[in-house]
Amino acid sequence: MSYRHPDFAALGLSGARECRFETAPKDQTLPDGFMSTTNFPTYVHVGGDWRMPEMPRMDSHLVWDPTTGRLQVKEFRLIKKGDLVAVATAEDGSEGVLVWTRGFEDENDVTGVEAFSFMASEVSREKPVNYEAIFDLFRENRAHQGYILWVIGPALVHARGREAMEWVIRNGYAHCVLTGNAVGVHDVEAALYGSTLGMRADGLGEAFGHAAHMRAINEVKKAGSIAALVNSGAIKTGIMHALISSNVPYVLAGSIRDDGPLPETITDALEAQAAMRAHTSRATMVVMVASALHSIAVGNMLATYCTAPDGSIREITTICVDQTEFLVSKLKDRGTHQAFGVVTNAQDFLRLVQLELSARG
Repeated sequence: MSYRHPDFAALGLSGARECRFETAPKDQTLPDGFMSTTNFPTYVHVGGDWRMPEMPRMDSHLVWDPTTGRLQVKEFRLIKKGDLVAVATAEDGSEGVLVWTRGFEDENDVTGVEAFSFMASEVSREKPVNYEAIFDLFRENRAHQGYILWVIGPALVHARGREAMEWVIRNGYAHCVLTGNAVGVHDVEAALYGSTLGMRADGLGEAFGHAAHMRAINEVKKAGSIAALVNSGAIKTGIMHALISSNVPYVLAGSIRDDGPLPETITDALEAQAAMRAHTSRATMVVMVASALHSIAVGNMLATYCTAPDGSIREITTICVDQTEFLVSKLKDRGTHQAFGVVTNAQDFLRLVQLELSARG
């Protein structure tokens, strides 16, 4: 659906006052009355115009630099003493800030929601999934203007979606992968020993397999990095091999429960957040598979929209795949209301994507 900018005259905002900005009193400290951003398109009345800020995301703040003419969204931790921060409590434009929630609505749609209906819940394993539309979106975002971001959890590796994910990467349907230490560890373990957490592909346990992931970490440590192990020829398959050999960027964000961790894992939370943000700000399509914590973290970094090189605005397709409704509902409850839920297991989803996209060329 095409995007509609607000008609400021029709909204009675032709004579609205400009947004007020106050200086941040010190680093990582905001002036009283600061505005906290949402993930909806936002317009700020400044310098005689209604302008949209750069780098949109929720739970951040509007910063104006009159010397450069830049209007940015800055995270709390990036606020510097002296920054001019938007001060507004209203989001209806009356204080110079308009949060526009109707940009992707069809103004000609006169249908209404019935008081009584079946299958009315947003997320349900019983509702049909329009896979044809998903496949079309993959092909559309594979083009040079698209940036498909994958957020994946270790269940994808355990569930044997690993081979399908490898195909997705090698065939240009992943421009970046965001994940944690565990995916890297278990993928390397599978490449070296044919198991994940000691479980073979047939679902049976391997003798003394509980130590296999630790041995995998040790092999990476001996080589110096996952990339070095791949380049040595010791690893010939898997997600990490596909990422490195295809020059697809990835971020392994660490957590308090990590084993090792791997040399590439970023253990500083703020550093990891910054590395992830460099990619979420480019996303035109996001696919989240079997990862609650990473999915919610990435969702909080996303706007609902992106701006194409030609200046047009479009929705960021956000798909959340999990075997229960819980994760999709949790993601929506944390503000990523645009997420579309696919209730199925990781292996089935990835395999279907691989088969359908390979058939379409």
